[in-house]
Amino acid sequence: MPMNGRKIYENIVLLPLSKVYGAGVAMRNFMFKCGVLRQREFDIPIVVVGNIAAGGTGKTPHTEYVIDALRYRYRIGVVSRGYKRKTHGFVLASKRSTPLDIGDEPYQMYQKFGDLVRIAVCEDRCQAIDELLKIDPAINLIVLDDAFQHRYVKPTVSIVLTEFSRPFFFDRLLPLGRLRESPNAIDRADMVVVTKCPNNVKPIEYRIFTKNFGLFPCQNLYFSRYNYGGLVPLFPDQSTYTPYIDMMTEDDTILALCGIGNPKPFFNHLKSGKAHVKSIIFPDHHNFTRRDIDNITKRFNELPDGNKYIITTEKDAVRLSNNPYFPHALKPHIYYLPVMVSFDKATSSTFADDLVKLIRQSGH
Repeated sequence: MPMNGRKIYENIVLLPLSKVYGAGVAMRNFMFKCGVLRQREFDIPIVVVGNIAAGGTGKTPHTEYVIDALRYRYRIGVVSRGYKRKTHGFVLASKRSTPLDIGDEPYQMYQKFGDLVRIAVCEDRCQAIDELLKIDPAINLIVLDDAFQHRYVKPTVSIVLTEFSRPFFFDRLLPLGRLRESPNAIDRADMVVVTKCPNNVKPIEYRIFTKNFGLFPCQNLYFSRYNYGGLVPLFPDQSTYTPYIDMMTEDDTILALCGIGNPKPFFNHLKSGKAHVKSIIFPDHHNFTRRDIDNITKRFNELPDGNKYIITTEKDAVRLSNNPYFPHALKPHIYYLPVMVSFDKATSSTFADDLVKLIRQSGH
């Protein structure tokens, strides 16, 4: 769409819809504030991890960071909606679960933590917490994944994420922008994390973020970044060799598969080496069809002769590893790139400690 046409479309269609949407969200929040819509308070601490913008803030790696930081202090239950799962109601993650049963992100978390934490999905978070406590009465802390807007559960600590390259204070409400609610919603947060920061954040950039957030003295601000691990074979039994991105040469070619909210950091990391990178981008939480797999096979076979690899994200890997259409011939050639969160030097030693302190200050 030409620039002028796009601008007209935004002003005539998207802007009015955005205002209507914003009014609806504001009314809902007002009803919670006045007690018309009621929050339920539980006897154990509830840690909420969420965002104001829709998708792409790195929610799953940060939720995993929170779980890892707290799992030796608490018996943790994790509750997620289970986005794009094919089941309904309450489902407890188990060894027999698939991404279609519980969603790709809860499945990924279960693969990492197993029975060290209890993971469940349910549309009704209150029901999920009740069910988890019946199943495992030893649970003494709940982590709610992507639940900042799910206000029926009263949080003990709310952690809100926003991307360094797409901060919410420069964004607009849906559908004109990506915001689920007004930027003023940040007032409900206890901890705010600027995610996916580059390694060379300038002092003035710290000041810009601090000024634009306008946080209260009781709110804490942190900066985090991604650290990528070494490649991991998606099908270990079929793989005989694991390459290293930084050791690849111009004779190597990567077919990068990505279906996440913001694939830019993933592609930038792959392109940091000398290998040639070809990409196939899918929507976030994409379920790979037979046609998709056929296209991936075709694109891989068309790559130049030499060493060639398929590399995907950790989140896409859980769907591909369970995909019935994935061909045996490609299994030795596909790897995924693990991602971990680390905090800025100024905040790395305080985030987990501050989180525990906030939980304890609540009286739990």
